[in-house]
Amino acid sequence: MNAPSLPPVASLAVTDQARQALAPTGSLRVGVYPGSPTSLVQNASGQRAGVALELGQFMGQQLGVPVQVVEFVRVAEIIDAIQRGQVDMTFTNATAARAKEIDFTSPMVQLELGVLVPSNSSIRSFADVDKQGVRLGVSQGSSSQSVLGQRLKQTTLVPVPSLEVAASKLQSKDLDAFATNKGILFELNEKLSGFQVLQDRWGLENLAIAIPKGRQDALPFLNVFAQKVRESGQLDLMIKRAGLRGMTSQLITE
Repeated sequence: MNAPSLPPVASLAVTDQARQALAPTGSLRVGVYPGSPTSLVQNASGQRAGVALELGQFMGQQLGVPVQVVEFVRVAEIIDAIQRGQVDMTFTNATAARAKEIDFTSPMVQLELGVLVPSNSSIRSFADVDKQGVRLGVSQGSSSQSVLGQRLKQTTLVPVPSLEVAASKLQSKDLDAFATNKGILFELNEKLSGFQVLQDRWGLENLAIAIPKGRQDALPFLNVFAQKVRESGQLDLMIKRAGLRGMTSQLITE
């Protein structure tokens, strides 16, 4: 089921140049991956939701073009597809490394980064993670893998190909913990029995709309779109429908 149809954003002019830049194939190709409320989930009502999904569908409405939702296994695959120009937009962590390869709006949502562990684990805070013998799962190719690979000295970092595999490895005790943003962790925790999301955090993610490099004609529209979606409260509704938790701030000023 598609996301609810939303009214056009007031005072948002759409030029032919912006439409061509954002949807060069005639459709807006939106990259999503399952298991993350920031991207694609099935909510409590059984409907497909997710901030990337709804932002893409809403953007397509504003542009007056059809939307093609393209599903991937993990976020790293979407980043690669955007770099190749095979996907037109997504919603993801706007890191400095990624900004060298793709373009972002200003951040729209800020999420805490955390750790999911069994309820009876000896790991009670992030400080307990960096110890010999601890097997810490991360999404393969993710920004978490890059950051924690440099930061942790003793932990065995275990890249996993999908969030589904992460859940399976946690249940089978092949992982001692899993690290990513808390939006994903709370979603995983609901599907597992006997786990908990630790209260502290090891960092923050600043999530923004991402598009391929070389599409400068789209940026004026894109930045106003991001601003209007925040100010109108429509982003809040998308967040609520997706069940996104773990935020520190939804509105970030530059």
